[in-house]
Amino acid sequence: MPPTQDNTAPAAAAPVASSSGVPLRTLGDSKVPYDVLKYIPEESVEHYQLAPLGVVEGVLEVGMVDPDDIRGFDALNFIARSTGMPFKVFQISKDDFARIMKMYRGLGGEVERAVTDLQTERRQEKAQATDEMAPLDLDDPSLGAGRAADAPREIQEDAPTIKIVSTILRYAIDGKASDVHIEPQTSGVRVRYRVDGDLHTSVILPINTHRALVARVKVLASIRLDEQRKPQDGRFSASIDGRPIDFRVSTFPSYNGEKVVIRILDREHGFIALDKIGLTDRNLEILRRAVSKPHGLVLISGPTGSGKSTTLYSMLSEVDREHKNVLSLEDPIEYFVEGVTQSQVRPEIGYTFATGLRTTLRQDPDVIMVGEIRDGETAKLAIQAALTGHLVLSTIHTNDAVGTIPRLIDMGIEPYLIPPVLVCSVAQRLVRTFSEGSGQEVPISASDRKNMEGQLATLAPKYRFKIPETAWEPSRTPTSATGLRGRMAVFEALEMSTEIERIVLDNPIDSKLWAAARKQGMLTMQEDAMIKAFNKVIPFSEVATLSSMLLSGDEDVAASPEPDAKKPSSNETV
Repeated sequence: MPPTQDNTAPAAAAPVASSSGVPLRTLGDSKVPYDVLKYIPEESVEHYQLAPLGVVEGVLEVGMVDPDDIRGFDALNFIARSTGMPFKVFQISKDDFARIMKMYRGLGGEVERAVTDLQTERRQEKAQATDEMAPLDLDDPSLGAGRAADAPREIQEDAPTIKIVSTILRYAIDGKASDVHIEPQTSGVRVRYRVDGDLHTSVILPINTHRALVARVKVLASIRLDEQRKPQDGRFSASIDGRPIDFRVSTFPSYNGEKVVIRILDREHGFIALDKIGLTDRNLEILRRAVSKPHGLVLISGPTGSGKSTTLYSMLSEVDREHKNVLSLEDPIEYFVEGVTQSQVRPEIGYTFATGLRTTLRQDPDVIMVGEIRDGETAKLAIQAALTGHLVLSTIHTNDAVGTIPRLIDMGIEPYLIPPVLVCSVAQRLVRTFSEGSGQEVPISASDRKNMEGQLATLAPKYRFKIPETAWEPSRTPTSATGLRGRMAVFEALEMSTEIERIVLDNPIDSKLWAAARKQGMLTMQEDAMIKAFNKVIPFSEVATLSSMLLSGDEDVAASPEPDAKKPSSNETV
């Protein structure tokens, strides 16, 4: 979309620049609101030397240091197509551009203004243990704070802290962060966001804001303000731009004060249909067959943060929740699912997965989702539930799909109980994906081709796939300097068969189970990543990254009884 060129500058603008024919704009003392800044990502602003100034009658006003830079106009055209909003260009000075960049950094001017307000209006710390904030609007200081309606002074004094926390959470949601870390340091309070698996520092706040920030988060999460010596957990909900968002809060005492970690649970992103999470046709068919069974055990394995809960919830989307009684035991409950009776286990009062399973079996369930099988007692109860006519969905700590069987045996499950119960075992990891418009074709080197062909040689011939001459790597786009945005899962799925049943009953060592799984067509997570890379779903470099990740893990999780030199190692810490 071509830029809207208007040679008649507004009254506040300087005369037209003769070199480019683009109106001049002076920022003055005004600040660009965050709602405007979010139209153009900070990395694009810095790279192309352009910045949003405001929105007037549905047109995005953009300032450019060099309006003759064709690359900048190309980037703006891309952004206009993405947002559906036309733009108008002004020329701005380097000083004004630097000021706008400062607004982007440190979570923008909103936090800076709020911190200033907090410091100037700071009062003596007061006990707020009676506060019971109803988490409906993060910016509303009158949210059931346990105060009388005629206490404007307290509300006014608390407002800066409310604004800081609100802004931090809004930036996290807009940036698609999964976690927010609020960490007291010697010199200040560091706020970090976890985006696509990596932590990034976003702002350093003055150290004297720490106690007020922690108190505000505690009030929202309905946890004790007077307890600072031991960890606490809580949660709250809020409506952000009309979307319901859940926040799970964990506090942790440290030398410099309490650290707070907030897990962001977006309900729109947490409950995804099974055919939308990245399964190949074969793996999708295996999982759909599994959840359609009237009874049995389905296990998902992977490290923390690998998307196991998302996969479990996606499997629940395939279950008839209208005509079946579906119960879950979770620690913690991450997403609330319509039609499922969800229960939060509490080990501190003796309500564990094991005790919960015993109670659940008296609730006439058809399907039971168990957050995690952590010990032999829970494993035996899950096996018993599956044997007595229930479909049990759960997670377990193993390195790969094949390792699930030896792991169950290590937990004390008799081998003869596994074949009639275990329907399938799925292992997964997360890999990064392309941002919109990213991707450049690159040739596959001879060494990479040889390595991939060697791995595919262990697979039954009819299941092998062709390795193309080229693959895809990320390229810079106007909205992403790295060309990467978001993550998706890669899977391997082991389905119980007559051959695997015979091995489990005869001699259930890892190498024999592996050979049988490959014979019946099980693709490894690396091979699943290859297919996605060849189809331009993920960068080809993610295949190597995944292999390194699996090779460099901890060996204390489900170690193989008899390693097989032909099998790719997958000792990732889980």
